[in-house]
Amino acid sequence: MNFKFINTEYLDTVSGGDKEILAEFAAIFRSQVFEIASEMRTLHESDDFHSLGMLAHKAKSSVAIMGMKDLADMLKTFELEGKDGKNKESYKSYIERYEREAMLAVVELENYINNL
Repeated sequence: MNFKFINTEYLDTVSGGDKEILAEFAAIFRSQVFEIASEMRTLHESDDFHSLGMLAHKAKSSVAIMGMKDLADMLKTFELEGKDGKNKESYKSYIERYEREAMLAVVELENYINNL
């Protein structure tokens, strides 16, 4: 099965190929995605850009564990820009990309685990 968002080789390495550990990763990741996405929208609406940058850092760590290098790189940019209040016109698109790709990664991760 070909996955667009998650890196199964990386996940197998960090989990030791243990399905139970992968299931725990998936549950934690899923809850973080919903929590982080909601908080990103709230911080963006309140123009709390420094906190938004800090949250992008947390999101970056979460997606990096899933092997999502491209999204992690974007979140690093978001983190730095947010902390400095730079390039504010891009924040909404960063948030939308995070939500879209992270949600699709959750689906892929669940499909991967179910097919082990």
